Amino acid sequence: MRKNYFIKLINYTKNVYNIDRGINKLTDGRVNPTYNTGQVILPLFFGFLLRIKSMNVLNCMLKENEFKNILRKSAKVPQLDTMRDVVKIITYWAL
Repeated sequence: MRKNYFIKLINYTKNVYNIDRGINKLTDGRVNPTYNTGQVILPLFFGFLLRIKSMNVLNCMLKENEFKNILRKSAKVPQLDTMRDVVKIITYWAL
């Protein structure tokens, strides 16, 4: 039953707030990135929605494919170091 609520929440954020469009518009200053910024921020956004306490726990969840139904099947999940670097760059630019 919990998964049903999570999918409803994701659909609600996509339809009402257009989160997927906003995430895809994000950019950072990496040169020749393996992952685009949206692919990196999306798992972090899911972690925020699920109130995951740390990025290490999120990384374990990503390795165990707990987000396999939500992420695109062709999308490769970024590593923890990539997520940290992108968050550092985006927060630096936001200041």
